[in-house]
Amino acid sequence: MSDQTTTPADSAARTNPGGDPPGLPTDLHLVLRVMPMPADANPNGDIFGGWIMAQVDLAGAVLPMRLARGRIATVAVNQFIFKQPVSIGDLLSFYARVARIGTTSISVHVEVWAERHRRGAEVVKVTEANLTYVAIDADGKPRPFPRGEA
Repeated sequence: MSDQTTTPADSAARTNPGGDPPGLPTDLHLVLRVMPMPADANPNGDIFGGWIMAQVDLAGAVLPMRLARGRIATVAVNQFIFKQPVSIGDLLSFYARVARIGTTSISVHVEVWAERHRRGAEVVKVTEANLTYVAIDADGKPRPFPRGEA
């Protein structure tokens, strides 16, 4: 028998080790977390939209890569919405869900949330996008997505 006692805070720390603040999605998969740096910003201090787009493409590819069990390629950015500017020091969390799986392609929805600590703790959705990827073979030709367990 142990002499240690477990408090509710201890239990919460074990189930939520990152200490994520409230407001972040719980119905999507966390696929990437990154903090933009000064080299990623324009002269006004806002993060370049192209940098965010590249991170969304990386984040969006995580689930399709797992399901394809091999190479994939981005074939379309179907929608991309910048909701709020992103600043140096924002902690960006990229969440994704598979929207549709076809024979060779897969559509993914990505949401980007920023944790801002300049004026207290604030969590806001800054970007969302829908992208399509295709599974490809060694020659770069489309191939079917494997069926069954990922």
